[in-house]
Amino acid sequence: MNDTRDDSGGTLASQSAEAGTEHGGWGRYIRFLAMIAVAMVAMYGLMYVNSMQLGHIHWSETRAYMTLLMGAAMALIMLGFMLGRYRNAKLNLGIVLISLVFGGLAIHLVRSQTTVQDRSFMKAMIPHHSIAILTSERSETRDLRVCELQVAIIEAQRREIAEMEWLIDDIDENGPAETVADARARSVPDFEGTSTRSCPGDGRP
Repeated sequence: MNDTRDDSGGTLASQSAEAGTEHGGWGRYIRFLAMIAVAMVAMYGLMYVNSMQLGHIHWSETRAYMTLLMGAAMALIMLGFMLGRYRNAKLNLGIVLISLVFGGLAIHLVRSQTTVQDRSFMKAMIPHHSIAILTSERSETRDLRVCELQVAIIEAQRREIAEMEWLIDDIDENGPAETVADARARSVPDFEGTSTRSCPGDGRP
């Protein structure tokens, strides 16, 4: 055997291969992208943790775009901090460019709302309202005026959620009401918002 060995006894060929895998190999980059993808899925799901109830959770395009934006930012930050472990200049440049493109696209979609229509708007708003209900119901406040504001928020948000859920079902069944006559013929029922929060002096038990 004529393997060339260095002073530590390892073959130069094997060390070169290990260095290529360690600093520029595809495996390390695949793990990097997998880590970003898994983190994005987790981030999207965690956005619903502060929803008041499971029934308020709907797919949200806006939250998906925000997840894409956070994933792009995460890729840039992580690559910057661990650049010494990722030494393939072309792949690094590709990650930076792709992150910038997708991050910019996500910002545009979040700000413009160009893809958000009737049902997708309401499905995004229901969990948003649900967060307002949870924080208003469970926060520890001492000011009576703040408490009264919270009760008003809870009642309004619950009423609007009921309206949006009714509208989603109606549009699914009958399509959008695009004329005044259609809107009047399919007017939203009067829903009442309720609150379990009580304030001092409001007469509630």
